[in-house]
Amino acid sequence: MNIKPGEEIGEETHKLDQFLRFEKGKGIAILNGVESDVGDGTAVVVPAGVKHNFINTGDIDLKLYTIYSPPNHRDKVIHKTKQQADADDEHFDGIATE
Repeated sequence: MNIKPGEEIGEETHKLDQFLRFEKGKGIAILNGVESDVGDGTAVVVPAGVKHNFINTGDIDLKLYTIYSPPNHRDKVIHKTKQQADADDEHFDGIATE
């Protein structure tokens, strides 16, 4: 995932657990209203039901990856922009691949 400077994921809550690892850049993680700094090498676990948001506070793209358990998205789905991701209502279809 790539969040541009000044952008955010947008506040959301999932019915599953989520792990995020920040690879480059800096930002803020907000979990149930509590803010924490994130950046290169930071990992965050968001338990199911926790309201969360991630905001890029730096001047370069904030790069991260996320793992959901169980999966939240269909395999091989890629959104090149936040607008594409927001417009796509796809979710995991129960079909796992190798």
